[in-house]
Amino acid sequence: QTRSLLGVFEEDAAAISNYINQLFQAMHRIYDAQNELSAATHLTSKLLKEYEKQRFPLGGDDEVMTSTLQQFAKVIDELSSCHAVLSTQLADAMMFPITQFKERDLKEILTLKEVFQIASNDHDAAITRYSRLSKRKENEKIKAEVTEDVYTSRKKQHQTMMHYFCALNTLQYKKKISLLEPLLGYMQAQISFFKMGSENLTEQLEEFLTNIGTSVQNVRREMDCEIENMQQTIEDLEVASDPLYLPDPDPTKFPAHRNLTRKAGYLNARNKTGLVSSSWERQFYFTQGGNLMSQARGDVAGGLVMDIDNCSVMAVDCEDRRYCFQITSFDGKKSSILQAESKKDYEEWICTINNISKQIYLSENPEEIAARVNQSALEAVTPSPSFQQRHDSMRPPVQPRPPTARTSSTGSLGSDSAALSTLSLDSLVAPDTPIQFDIISPVSEDMPGQAKSSGQSGRRTNPFGESGGSKPETEDSILHQLFIVRFLGSMEVKSDESPDVVYETMRQILAARAIHNIFRMTESHLLVTCDCLKLIDPQTQVTRLRFPLPSVVLYATHQENKRLFGFVLRTSGGRVESRQTSICYIFESNNEGEKICDSVGLAKQIAFHAELDRKASEKQKEIDRVKEKQQKELNKQKQIEKDLEEQSRLIAASSRSNQSSTEGQFVVLSSSQSEDSDLGEDGKKKRESEA
Repeated sequence: QTRSLLGVFEEDAAAISNYINQLFQAMHRIYDAQNELSAATHLTSKLLKEYEKQRFPLGGDDEVMTSTLQQFAKVIDELSSCHAVLSTQLADAMMFPITQFKERDLKEILTLKEVFQIASNDHDAAITRYSRLSKRKENEKIKAEVTEDVYTSRKKQHQTMMHYFCALNTLQYKKKISLLEPLLGYMQAQISFFKMGSENLTEQLEEFLTNIGTSVQNVRREMDCEIENMQQTIEDLEVASDPLYLPDPDPTKFPAHRNLTRKAGYLNARNKTGLVSSSWERQFYFTQGGNLMSQARGDVAGGLVMDIDNCSVMAVDCEDRRYCFQITSFDGKKSSILQAESKKDYEEWICTINNISKQIYLSENPEEIAARVNQSALEAVTPSPSFQQRHDSMRPPVQPRPPTARTSSTGSLGSDSAALSTLSLDSLVAPDTPIQFDIISPVSEDMPGQAKSSGQSGRRTNPFGESGGSKPETEDSILHQLFIVRFLGSMEVKSDESPDVVYETMRQILAARAIHNIFRMTESHLLVTCDCLKLIDPQTQVTRLRFPLPSVVLYATHQENKRLFGFVLRTSGGRVESRQTSICYIFESNNEGEKICDSVGLAKQIAFHAELDRKASEKQKEIDRVKEKQQKELNKQKQIEKDLEEQSRLIAASSRSNQSSTEGQFVVLSSSQSEDSDLGEDGKKKRESEA
């Protein structure tokens, strides 16, 4: 709609430019050709009379403007016989305004149009580069550069677009001014030239010109006011639209609306160009009732892409692009892979198509009903306690293996399986073992642990590649590979040591299907991770079964038919407690049997090495703890020895101090005795009295 409206404005600008060029040429003849002034004035009058015949898309019904120009044409026609010596007056009063409009305003429109086209092309190129971004983390620098490029180009396009629209709106006012001002200047020059007036310039004409001058001033003031308002609007929009320039806005600030029944926007559609090559085309898509429509740029109307009533939509991992989803028609004959620009659009498109496929749009309050349906779907994400019981009740009765199955042809199993004897086959698969043709484990009713795991596996996988509030158990797994498989059947086996058990199980299941005319196969998505194998419903994204990877003890593909593969699951418990049971599951793939087995082998190798690394880490931690304990004991022993040595030094120092004090007392006593002997009796008495 915006581009269509812009086309109308551009068509109007082109018409104005064409008309102004003609009027400019006419007035230029008045200025340049003094000798042909009368003819040029007559041509101007003629053009003014033809204004009412012009088809301006935005101004064709302006009767006031038409009548005003008609009046001017009449006056100018009367002045066509007057001589023209008005070169200076005409250059200032008539040629200058229209020249300014032609050379400045109209060229500004053309320049802004070119700048807007360049900005639009740059934005398209930036969006294309952004859509081709790789999902690998080592490209974060490139991703930041491309995101900045999208932000800059989008902002530039928006700002250029707003200024371009402002100029187009202003052009409607300038058109009137550019038409009236030159004519007003021309008439004023004529009045000044004739001084007191002439018989062609009456007082009534002067009053008319005064009114026109007042109208021009009013239009100018209105234009200035409108320009000021548009400038303020541009500033407000720039501030408010800054977060919208980002190609992938923050989902916390701009959450996705999951209750929509109508959606429109640009998407990238994948088109196959060969057997293995494809191209992406960016088009405008919108929903119309139960139809998905697309419209290329420049098209008048949109075309039908697909009937999305009762269709299926799901997120897909498409090549090296993000935010991809696939829409499949109700009969499965037509599908389309589309890429959204942001995660918000990606989620809204999936939710909208889901709501339309349920024909919610036909109700009176579609958004309210969609909200209730989505709330019910969210409540169904957590399985009820009777999930396993409901599946057990829906399971068909166990079909015993027919006796003729063992004697049927074994040519489809290869030369190795054909050489198996009856005794060896009985050692692999017990006779009359029941075969399960549905997706439920055949021994789940006798295995509490298996039933529990099956109940836990009923959690819905989010179609947007998320898990809601809970953290998925395979989030940290470095291996995620998804394959399309069809479940053929499963049965209990007696051995899990040789691939022959898988081949024999394939033979018996295929023979039983042929005998009982069972052709229905349940299609699922097999997700291989380093923790487990998951069977996921492609429509509802519910995990049907979960097989822990350590329990998968054997896996093999058919020796001739590479579409067939199977694996043996070893479980604890079963029909007889304290006994491990082995169940062989057989699937059909799209010529990817060997690839699936390689993927499972790679997952087990990764898990094995991870376990070795964990054990090595635990062993290293134990060694470090022992070393730390020994170091503490050694430090404690050194501290004790240091304390004993310090005590020994203190004892020795104390002994030396006592010995020296005893010797000093002896010396003093000896000296005092000698002095006493020298003093005699009088001296001794004197000393005693002093003492």
